[in-house]
Amino acid sequence: MGTLMNEMHPKIVEVTERIRARSVDTRTAYLDMIRARRPDTFARLKKTEGNLAHASAGCAVIEKAELLGAGWPNIGIITAYNDMLSAHAPFESYPDIIRKAARDVGAIAQVAGGVPAMCDGVTQGQEGMELSLFSRDVIAMASAIGLSHDVFDAALHLGVCDKIVPGLVIAALRFGWLPSVFVPAGPMPSGLPNPEKVRIRQLFAEGKVGRDALLKAESESYHSQGTCTFYGTANSNQMLMEVMGFHLPGAAFTNPGTPLREALTRAATQRAAELTAQGGTYLPAGEMIDERSIVNGTVGLMATGGSTNHALHIPAMAAAAGINITLEDFADISAVTPLLARIYPNGPSDVNHFHAAGGMGYLVRELLGAGLLDGDAQGVAGPISGYDREPYLEDGAVVWRDAPAASADLDILRPASDPFSKDGGLRLMNGPLGRGVSKVSAVKPENRVVEAPAIVFESQAALKEAFAAGRLDRDFVAVVRFQGPAANGMPELHNMTPILGILQDRGYRVALVTDGRMSGASGKIPSAIHVSPEAARGGPLARVMDGDVIVFDSEKGTLDINVDPDTFAKRESAPFRPNESSTGLGREMFSYFRAMAGHADTGASQFSFLAGGD
Repeated sequence: MGTLMNEMHPKIVEVTERIRARSVDTRTAYLDMIRARRPDTFARLKKTEGNLAHASAGCAVIEKAELLGAGWPNIGIITAYNDMLSAHAPFESYPDIIRKAARDVGAIAQVAGGVPAMCDGVTQGQEGMELSLFSRDVIAMASAIGLSHDVFDAALHLGVCDKIVPGLVIAALRFGWLPSVFVPAGPMPSGLPNPEKVRIRQLFAEGKVGRDALLKAESESYHSQGTCTFYGTANSNQMLMEVMGFHLPGAAFTNPGTPLREALTRAATQRAAELTAQGGTYLPAGEMIDERSIVNGTVGLMATGGSTNHALHIPAMAAAAGINITLEDFADISAVTPLLARIYPNGPSDVNHFHAAGGMGYLVRELLGAGLLDGDAQGVAGPISGYDREPYLEDGAVVWRDAPAASADLDILRPASDPFSKDGGLRLMNGPLGRGVSKVSAVKPENRVVEAPAIVFESQAALKEAFAAGRLDRDFVAVVRFQGPAANGMPELHNMTPILGILQDRGYRVALVTDGRMSGASGKIPSAIHVSPEAARGGPLARVMDGDVIVFDSEKGTLDINVDPDTFAKRESAPFRPNESSTGLGREMFSYFRAMAGHADTGASQFSFLAGGD
């Protein structure tokens, strides 16, 4: 039935309207592009006989007959399967499930292409992480190559983690005349409790336990197929896909390998067939996703304390549909969106506990009722006002029922009338050192303001060495620069989190300021990240010196330096030395990406959709 919505919150209306006004030219050009490709018949009928023969040659007999006879719609599958990513390993069996489900409703499904999918958990703190952010745009381009065969009437996108989903969304929107449904795989069952995992990591960083104890804890945490269970970028992706409407309701957090998970995959396939121009409910992705969808996704991010990586990904995804969202929009949405969920690192519980407490259906209902989600925005299953439901099995088929009326655990999931905090905990940080973001939802209030001397580092390895040498037992603000997209690809600076956490636990006042990224699951350390313009492009962080007093205030959103402004402006910038970060492990192949990357505060994208480029 859908939740009875209250009147929309005036600030959400204001932000949505200014995004619409700001984007009118680029959005109009985008819609003109996709509407020019609106299908009037099966896509493959535009092909020559030779083209079509190639497209059908590898198919089973029944699919070949229908492709050549043009009787059924054809669904293209873009898959990010590999069996190194635990979250993507379940996708190995999905094409067979999808082909059969499509056949059952008179449709064809073909794997149109595979895209790279790197595991940030494997590359954290390693050289390969310098390719991680760039993989988002490679995935978008690889998806475009698969779909460019132009024989498809709809698309299914199989992806879960970090940069993979944003890359798939960018491609889905650039092929916005096609209906697109996203098909997740779900989180692994819960393993070692997150607080215990963190405790072992910090003991290892202090040299109090050995590598065998650390490996045992990590293996008990990441132990089977499925998404890692903390609320980092991967699970934030799944929340976003649901509130933006790319999922079927309740698809995000059903565990892999279960009958319900397979039934949801079959249902997603069959819904894609219904959404084609031949299915009678034509819903192209580029028409479905609009300014309301982008604001809904941002509201969901704030309400759940989601990954700061989406301050990069949401602008990049929105731009692919001609929509321009800014960090100021993020800050204004955060200011009026209450925090309704505490999932690790914002609390001890994981996404399975969140799902059991009421999950996405409960969350959506609360946000709709508070006037924070626009229920008139469209999703693949209908208006978002109907996404307050959860799936279950009935005679082997998936059906939906109303989400629970009350949270099963108020320590994990709360109503909008009684939230964990009145705002979403993401701050725009601004001042003489540049613009960035700070996630404060997991930072204790007493740690959100730090005034201390700077210690400048040009790599996370240098900070680790200083800690090991005992030089960091004091109050300080770590300025870690030359970590932006133009410098080294903007890797996540994961290795610094345990060190800074130890120092904070020892009673020191510490904060981090960087033009790099932190892990999507970064928690208790006050930090200003994605600072732009980055140091490698002459940004202010290149002029900071050891001993400069930094004033970090994430309550007010200020990032200041106690140096005379004229003196600071006249300082010579520290030189950027690419050295070893530009070669090895294929990094030399990405020099173009480093040179062409956009600024972090606009998504760090390779593409220029908002400037009118294609």
